[in-house]
Amino acid sequence: MTPVSILQSKKSLHSVALKRIILLFLVLLGVSHFGNAQEIPEAFKEKAERIVEMRPKTYLVLNTELKSEGRDTTLLRYFANLSKEAKYLEGESYALDQIGAIYRNFSKFEQAVNLHQEALQLAEEANNVELKVRCLNMLGVVYRRADAIKTALDYNQQALELAEQVEKPSHHIKRNINVSLNSIGNLYKTLEQYDLAILQFERALKMDEELGNKLGLAVNHQNIGQCLENKGDLDGALEHYRKSLAFNEDINSTYGRIICKNSLAQIYLKQDMPYAALVLLEPLHEQSKTIGDFFVTSAVFINTGWAHTALGNYDKAFAFIEEGLEMARTHNMPRHVLYAYQKLSDFEQARGNYKAAYDYYKKADEYDEEISSATNFRYMNDVIVKYEADKKNNQISVLAKENEIVRLRLRKNQTTLLVSALIVGLISSILYILYRQYQSKNEKRVLSLEQNMLRSQMNPHFLFNSLNSIKLYIINNEQKNAVHYLNKFSKLVRKILEASSLKEITLAEELETVELYMNIENIRFSNEIKFSINLCDEINPEAVKIPSLALQPFLENSLWHGLSPKEGEKIISLNVLKKTAGHVTIEIVDNGVGRGAAQVNKENRVLKRKSVGIRITKERFANFSKDYQNSFDVDIVDLFDEKGNPKGTKVILDIPTI
Repeated sequence: MTPVSILQSKKSLHSVALKRIILLFLVLLGVSHFGNAQEIPEAFKEKAERIVEMRPKTYLVLNTELKSEGRDTTLLRYFANLSKEAKYLEGESYALDQIGAIYRNFSKFEQAVNLHQEALQLAEEANNVELKVRCLNMLGVVYRRADAIKTALDYNQQALELAEQVEKPSHHIKRNINVSLNSIGNLYKTLEQYDLAILQFERALKMDEELGNKLGLAVNHQNIGQCLENKGDLDGALEHYRKSLAFNEDINSTYGRIICKNSLAQIYLKQDMPYAALVLLEPLHEQSKTIGDFFVTSAVFINTGWAHTALGNYDKAFAFIEEGLEMARTHNMPRHVLYAYQKLSDFEQARGNYKAAYDYYKKADEYDEEISSATNFRYMNDVIVKYEADKKNNQISVLAKENEIVRLRLRKNQTTLLVSALIVGLISSILYILYRQYQSKNEKRVLSLEQNMLRSQMNPHFLFNSLNSIKLYIINNEQKNAVHYLNKFSKLVRKILEASSLKEITLAEELETVELYMNIENIRFSNEIKFSINLCDEINPEAVKIPSLALQPFLENSLWHGLSPKEGEKIISLNVLKKTAGHVTIEIVDNGVGRGAAQVNKENRVLKRKSVGIRITKERFANFSKDYQNSFDVDIVDLFDEKGNPKGTKVILDIPTI
């Protein structure tokens, strides 16, 4: 294809995209404002006046009365204004919340947030728990659609806590507990914590089955399918997508059918079946536009572009991916922008245009960095820990109240049966509380170890000295060295943050991290240290699991206590040996001054630096070994020459491989 034809093709594509956007705008305008050009039907006016006069307080009654008008923003606005004039807070809150949900489904996130916030304020003034829980959940859904993870989790967490405090929850409260669980599961899914997400979705599925909620069953099967797909279990994902599609067919949900068929097509694309994917996707183009949810439509168009890329239809592929990307940009959907860039990179690679493929890959990587920030992970972990602690405290409080009621009844009846029941109840409660306290203490201990471990890896001395080295390079105008050092430093920090969220990692990942650490430290030692990693040929480092960030404290100890005060040649060797069929031995050997001299040097220092990393690591090994039949062993051996003089230290770690 010549440059002129390519330019003409792109102009044609942009023209088609512009026409589609204008058409979609007219459709949206018609949905939002069609009723403004007509009078409100008299029948609805009478219904609205009757509801306002009755002033029902529950969501169920309001939703039953106004369900047929639930998609008409004009009628809902009329009802909201009528309720406002009559100071009927519940009615106005319900109507504004419903309008907000409509705006959300049309990807008008800012307007949706404003409406839900106004509805929440009215529900709080009316002190209506059902409406407050509903509004909080809807705010969480809007922010999740816009990838504002922290804010979304905060709102869904508030909704769940408020709903679970209700002693006798209504059907609507139970439904909203499910919405909260579903939303929190989706946030776990966004943060790639798929196993935790599946646990939330399975809890929601169980409640949906009890409530007979087919829509909830469809949604949660879809969500579990997405988690399994992201974990690489395509067959499991297909099974759940098909179950979700069956429930959507049962309730005749066009919206649900579109989502399920797009997901099934995505699996077919991953299984290299682009023709099968197109059979599902092509009918969805216009259908997805009619529902007005650009979150779904954008994914449909990008996947269609992927299918055409696989079939070599490059003009069509580019047009569909570009249109999906434009929707994602226009409606502030960062994850779909990332997805589009990834598919554009694959598209350019398929055409052999590797320079453009690399450019799109870099754009995708930048978006990925922005979306998957460490701040979101830390915030989510903090909120989850807080929620679990609060929930345990609430459970203990409820148990105490129940026991008090039982004691009062026993005083009145004074029968042997009730006395026996009291004793059994008290013993059961005490045992349960003791068990929960033990479990809570154990969880806090593990969390404390992980936090202390991360602090030891990222201690202020190391960070300050590393940044100071970079500053010196910049001052000395050594830009190349500064960039080289900064790249290694940032890569190490990122690896430490990633590993700190995992209980175990592969030996290969751990060796890569410590090699980065030693490279950085060696720069500060003027490259005097000879560091080597010697891996036995019989060992596959990808198959050996160890606690994350376990080796660095021992290397740091060798550097600062063994080699730092030594004159002459400085050597550290990390040897990975096969001990038996079920064990691997890791040796860290240095030719430093030995532990005796190191202790003397430490006592003579004015500023004494606490070495807590090794102690923490030993505790982590001890805790980690509970999961295995064979325990971990850590041994530190002093090395001496023929004359009995210290010639270094050897750390021996004995690790089970199964």
